[in-house]
Amino acid sequence: MVAFIKYLYHEFGLSSVHSTGWDAVLIILARCCRMFAYGTNSLLLALFFSELHFSDYRIGLFMTLTLVGDVVLSLFLTLVADKVGRRLILFSGSILMVLSGFTFAVFENFWILLFAAVVGVISATGGDFGPFRAIEESTLSQLTNPKTRADVLAWYVTTASLGSAIGTEIAGQSVEWLRGRDGWRVVDAYHACFWVYSAMGLLNMIFSVLLSANCEAEKAEPLGTEEAETLLDEQDPKDLDGRDSEDDQDIKKPPTTDDSSSKPKTESRFARISRETRRIMYKLWFLLIIDSLADGMTPVTLTNYYMDKKFHLRKSTLGNITSVSYFLASCSTVFAGPLSRHLGLINTMVFTHLPSSAAVLFFPLPQNVPVTVALLLVRMGLNNMDQAPRSAFIAAVVKPEERTAVMGITSMLRTLASTAGPSVTGILAGSDRFWIAFVAAGALRITYDLGLFVMFINVKLDQHEETDHSKRNERPVVSGQASDEEELREL
Repeated sequence: MVAFIKYLYHEFGLSSVHSTGWDAVLIILARCCRMFAYGTNSLLLALFFSELHFSDYRIGLFMTLTLVGDVVLSLFLTLVADKVGRRLILFSGSILMVLSGFTFAVFENFWILLFAAVVGVISATGGDFGPFRAIEESTLSQLTNPKTRADVLAWYVTTASLGSAIGTEIAGQSVEWLRGRDGWRVVDAYHACFWVYSAMGLLNMIFSVLLSANCEAEKAEPLGTEEAETLLDEQDPKDLDGRDSEDDQDIKKPPTTDDSSSKPKTESRFARISRETRRIMYKLWFLLIIDSLADGMTPVTLTNYYMDKKFHLRKSTLGNITSVSYFLASCSTVFAGPLSRHLGLINTMVFTHLPSSAAVLFFPLPQNVPVTVALLLVRMGLNNMDQAPRSAFIAAVVKPEERTAVMGITSMLRTLASTAGPSVTGILAGSDRFWIAFVAAGALRITYDLGLFVMFINVKLDQHEETDHSKRNERPVVSGQASDEEELREL
């Protein structure tokens, strides 16, 4: 029995989380609490606006503009995070989260709520599109190594899904309980739930303060004086000609404009991403834009709204369904780490995400609750299994010093692509063509899955990873292969 428990401890990546250290645990707990708050939003936000008699068009517009605000805020904060300090940025984002929750708990005016959502940190779709995720994933990638990274990121996603499940369940039950009390309107119950959002932001502030300096970006050492002089000597063509009489003249001459190698280069933040990395990321970014556009059309918030309009379910029942779907997602993502080791990162991403995409495509077809719920459970249960392998894949194909910028740009592009989705769906919902959004989203998601497999199945991984001396002679892993298989081939 003890041997079996030890096997599970190592197989499901708990040993990787333990070996990574306390900082990884704090980051995982912070996201779990944050997703608890986002889980309440995924159930209540659209229903809250409907109770305030906002039109479907306004609901979609609100979510679109909120995502635009997330794009600007996330891009700015992630680009300066490594320079200003990752812990400071996480702390600042948590403050914005607290203020946004307070605003939604107090006000009902559309424009005040919109301002709080655009300027602050509010999850309009139930997803983690704020400034936190890119910084946290980059930090975890820095704290881990290629052997432990997929496992740690898998638990980062697993606990997030678990937090969303608990948050959704508590929100649904709380609304039903509060609305049954004397003097409580449904909208008052919704307001009360947003205080929980602020409380989770406060916990995130505490967790960010407890993080150690190991979470900060590693600073590149400047070129030493002796190394610079040696480099200039090697680049001086006069030293090779033996013409001593011109040495003094050469020393006095300023460097020519053609000798660009001896000039210090001023680079933009985007230019610091190597050309090799950009060649890979351009293809991945294109596919992620397609996937994110689909997700923006059918987020959990609007999916709940669709089911409420179609079947007129009780809020507690809707909360139970969504909570179970999030719980299944948390259970399935536990297996993302082991599957990545045995199948490879790309195979795990594609083969787990494809059934979820098909469930989105067929979601509008059933005319009864049980089959609709079954498709939702398939979609949500498998939807997050590609997240940890995707983050591990990005960390494995970029240089360590590029990770925060690359992940920030990736998050920005995904959020930007999602912005058009809610508005399109809001227009369709208002014209009784809500179902078209799910069909289009499912088709786009399947395109993403197939493109991912075709473009990246043979990409080499961990070529830039800084490992210890004893591991430097190991061959890089292929993205579509398992590391265990690679080691057996080498033996």
